[in-house]
Amino acid sequence: MEIVKAILLMLLLGGILGLVLGIAGEKFYVAPDTRVEDVLAMLPGYNCGGCGNPGCSGMAQKLVDGETTIEHCKPCKADAKEAIKKYLAEHSGE
Repeated sequence: MEIVKAILLMLLLGGILGLVLGIAGEKFYVAPDTRVEDVLAMLPGYNCGGCGNPGCSGMAQKLVDGETTIEHCKPCKADAKEAIKKYLAEHSGE
């Protein structure tokens, strides 16, 4: 009989803790910042280093952080540069 009580107590405790964790996960959820990945997808992807960064991922990070401008990317075409500028203007400060 004692074993049954212990099992029921552990099931109840596990259920309560699971419920608390589920509620906390919803309440404290933080949406991931995908700006670097989005900008990286818009860059040409040559990883040439012509901009002075260690490839396109470094350039994308600096663009999102506001540490450089898209004009430093030599192989990027004009329409892609405008798209990146527009994206960064719309999604700055997130």
